[in-house]
Amino acid sequence: MSTAFATESPVRPAEPAAPPAQAPLRIRDDAHALEVARALAVDFARDAALRDRERRLPWDELDRFTASGLWGITVPRAHGGAGVSNSTLAEVVAIISAADGSLGQIPQNHYYALEVLRVGGSEAQKSFFYRRVLAGERFGNALAEIGHKDFKRRTRLTEEGGGWQVDGRKFYCTGALYAHWIPTLVATQQGEREVTVLAFVPRRAEGVTITDDWDGFGQRVTGSGSVSFDRVAVDPAWVVPFLASFERPTPIGPFAQLLHAAIDLGIGRGALEATLPFVREQARPWIDAGVERASEDPLTVRQVGDIAVRLRAAEALVRRAGRFVDAAQRSADADSVAAASIAVAEARVLTTTASLDAGSRLFELAGTGATLDGLGLDRFWRNARTHTLHDPVRWKFHAIGNYYLNHKLPPRHGAL
Repeated sequence: MSTAFATESPVRPAEPAAPPAQAPLRIRDDAHALEVARALAVDFARDAALRDRERRLPWDELDRFTASGLWGITVPRAHGGAGVSNSTLAEVVAIISAADGSLGQIPQNHYYALEVLRVGGSEAQKSFFYRRVLAGERFGNALAEIGHKDFKRRTRLTEEGGGWQVDGRKFYCTGALYAHWIPTLVATQQGEREVTVLAFVPRRAEGVTITDDWDGFGQRVTGSGSVSFDRVAVDPAWVVPFLASFERPTPIGPFAQLLHAAIDLGIGRGALEATLPFVREQARPWIDAGVERASEDPLTVRQVGDIAVRLRAAEALVRRAGRFVDAAQRSADADSVAAASIAVAEARVLTTTASLDAGSRLFELAGTGATLDGLGLDRFWRNARTHTLHDPVRWKFHAIGNYYLNHKLPPRHGAL
C-alpha cells in the first residue's frame, strides 16, 4: 500500500456492517463445497421461475447462500478458508446458476474482489477482509461507468482536509444491493501519476446511494443497479492497488472470465434439465412422426443429444481452464497468465454458444408452452442472452487466433 493513503482521516469512515449473527458453515474442502452447492441448488430451483416472473429479490435465498459457507471457499487455507481449486469454484457457480442464473451471478464480483485482494492486498488487508468474509459478509461491486466515450474513469478518490473520500456514479453494479461492502474502482493521484485503485466502501456508509434500476429482460434479480458516492469517507486501510495488478502478469483477468463461463454453463445446464421432463411429460405428441410421445420422435431425440454433447464439451473446457488458472495463481508470469487467458477464452466461446443454443432448443421443443402455466422456461434463454453480452465473444476468437497463429500473447485486462 502506498504511503499516499497513510493519513488518518478526521472524518471517520462508516464502521463495517456487523457480521450475521450466525457464522456460516466452514467448508472443509473441494468435495464438501460441491456437496453443499448441490443441496442448495435444489432449494434455489424451487421458486426460481416465481422470482424471475415477479422480480422478487432473493434476500432470504442469499442469506441461506451465505450461511452455506460457499462465499468463503476461495479464502486461502492459511487464513481459515477451504482454498478450493478454480475448477471446483467454477463447478459450484455452474451448479447454482443451473438452478437460478441470477443467484449464480450475484457472488461473481465477490470472488473477483477476493482475487484482487489476494494479488494486490497487504497482509493486514487480507487478514481483515478474509476474516469478515468467513464471518458471512458479502462483497458487491461498483466497477463500470457509463456515458463517457473516452473510457476515462470519473469516479475519484481524493484527499480533502486530511481525509480521503469517494465521489462518482457507477452502473451495472451486480450484487451491490445485497452487499455489506461495495468494492469500487476509483482513480486517484499518487504524486505525479494517476492510478486506479479498488476502494472497499461499506454498504451503509453516509453518502452511498444504491438505486434498484436494473431492468434487464434476463438475470432479473441480480441487483445490478446503479450506485452513487457523494463525499463518502473511506478508511485508507480499505484501499487496495488495482491497475498495478494488470501492469504485471496476474491471473485476475482469466479468473474473472472463468466465473462468467461457469455462469453461462450453468444456465445452459438448467435449460437442458428443464427441457427433458417437459418433452417427456408435457409436450404434445407429434402425430405425423408416427410416434405416441414426443420423446420418441427421432428428430427430438437427436436435438436433445446435440445439446447434451455441446454442454459436455463446454464442461470439459471449463474444467481445463480452471486448471490453467490454478497454474497461473501458483506461478504467475507472462506465459502462464497468457495460457490461462486463452484457455478461459476458449471455454467462454463454447459456454456462450452452448447456453444460448440450449435455451433456444427448449423453446423449439416446448413451443409456446414454455411460457405458460407459470413454468417460466423462457427465463433460461433470456438469462443466457443477457449474461453472454457481458463482453464480446468475437474478440475472444481474435485473441485465440492471434495466440496460435502469431504467437502473440493476449492483452491483460478483465475481459480476457
